[in-house]
Amino acid sequence: MVEKSIPNLKMPPFNTTLMGVLRGVFDYYGIPVSNGWLFGGSGHAFLINIHKELCPSGPYVWDYTPFYQLVRNLGIEVKDLGFFHYGSSPEERKRVESVLRKNIDDKIPCSMLNMDNQLISGYDDTRFFLQQPWPNLDFPPKTLTFQTWEELGKEVHVDFFAFFKTEKDADTTVVRESLSYAVDLARNPSRYKDGEDYHVGLDAYDTWINAVRGGHGHTHGNWWNGTVWCECREMASQYFLEIAAKFRGVSEEAKQLSKLYKGLAALLNRAREKELEDDRKVETLQEARKAEESCVVGVEKLLRSV
Repeated sequence: MVEKSIPNLKMPPFNTTLMGVLRGVFDYYGIPVSNGWLFGGSGHAFLINIHKELCPSGPYVWDYTPFYQLVRNLGIEVKDLGFFHYGSSPEERKRVESVLRKNIDDKIPCSMLNMDNQLISGYDDTRFFLQQPWPNLDFPPKTLTFQTWEELGKEVHVDFFAFFKTEKDADTTVVRESLSYAVDLARNPSRYKDGEDYHVGLDAYDTWINAVRGGHGHTHGNWWNGTVWCECREMASQYFLEIAAKFRGVSEEAKQLSKLYKGLAALLNRAREKELEDDRKVETLQEARKAEESCVVGVEKLLRSV
């Protein structure tokens, strides 16, 4: 039996599985970047995307194009290998599988997104090997059988990606462009949404509040969205501590933003609780929206000085 793999390609257990994939890729290529700088510099620390009924797909269905450019600033180029669905032909599947195998042969990391993001770490004669994001949880699947993709059942809505090392930009560029993205997410959210049922930025809080009032506040989707977006704001807090250390001219402003984002993360952590009464949940989300807006105002001010 033929078996090929990419050694030392590991996926850490972030709740934000896209960032778990990238963390693994950056580590594999030996690009020194902290978790806070990875989340913040890529802009993901500032994203929030909510479905009108709090579907758990919120963390996955948004316009990735500006995000890919920010990731490139950090030193990784992301190549989209295409989207495939349940009705994709055997020939289409064979073609993308051939690309994936060649990349693995060349020691180029790849990933897939179907329900969640996973690194593809190798293959044998019949299947790909997928990294599962969380220890002791047998989800999502750990293999993908060639052509049939039987492990996905009828839930086939899969994207494949490849990751290439490139030249990273200066820290000043990373910070300016990521913070500009953070502001634009809040000020021009329609640019980043994917479909009418999803809402980004400050609009996302209004959508979340309406969904709770509509009876969706005790669902898995409420918990999962809160879990992911809480982690992102925690990482935003870490990002601003690093900005404070690297850019002395805005050190105090950055430290204050770190505190604000940490407080916002705590609010989202509370809002995600399934047991929290709807009235309390709405109050918490209203407070979180105000906190997010204060953060954006602070980021706008800091941007003028970086």
